[in-house]
Amino acid sequence: MPTLPTIARASRRTGVRLIASGALAVGLLSTAPTHARAAAPDRPATSSAQADRTDRHAALGRSARRVGSAMAIAAHQKGDPYRYGAAGPNAFDCSGLTYYAFHRAGFRHLPRTSSAQAHFARHIKRSAMHRGDLIFFTGSGGVYHVGLYVGMVRGHRWVLHAPYSGTRVRAEPLWTDHWFAGTLRYR
Repeated sequence: MPTLPTIARASRRTGVRLIASGALAVGLLSTAPTHARAAAPDRPATSSAQADRTDRHAALGRSARRVGSAMAIAAHQKGDPYRYGAAGPNAFDCSGLTYYAFHRAGFRHLPRTSSAQAHFARHIKRSAMHRGDLIFFTGSGGVYHVGLYVGMVRGHRWVLHAPYSGTRVRAEPLWTDHWFAGTLRYR
């Protein structure tokens, strides 16, 4: 049977261990990342990767709303005349229309010309397009025209654009297959 002094020494060591364990736990809790979300009583805590994804989705939501706003601004310009080099508010060329609409929607860094806009936008698959994404038309000289994706109408993709001299801003079905899609939803 252990003697009383032996039990006292053992309990002091255990007490020291308990204090050290408690201090370690407090230290770990106080140095946890600040962006980790607190767990609701009925839900587990989210990981750092999940928190980052949630933040990206929130940012995507904000930029997607701005793209929707740009589409509404561009649609409001229907009927305005085409004028080479014009960027609104009463006349537009193709890239002037996209520039005007997206700048008014808060995309301040979008360049002015269709070619520069094609380099600025994130290229996406045609199947991933949403209303308000950009359609860049290409030829032997590169990008020559830009418009905004309206959506599918009776089985055809439609574009809102300022076509050419003597016309007005309008929506119409795509007339060629020489184009690629771009988006500002991730900006």
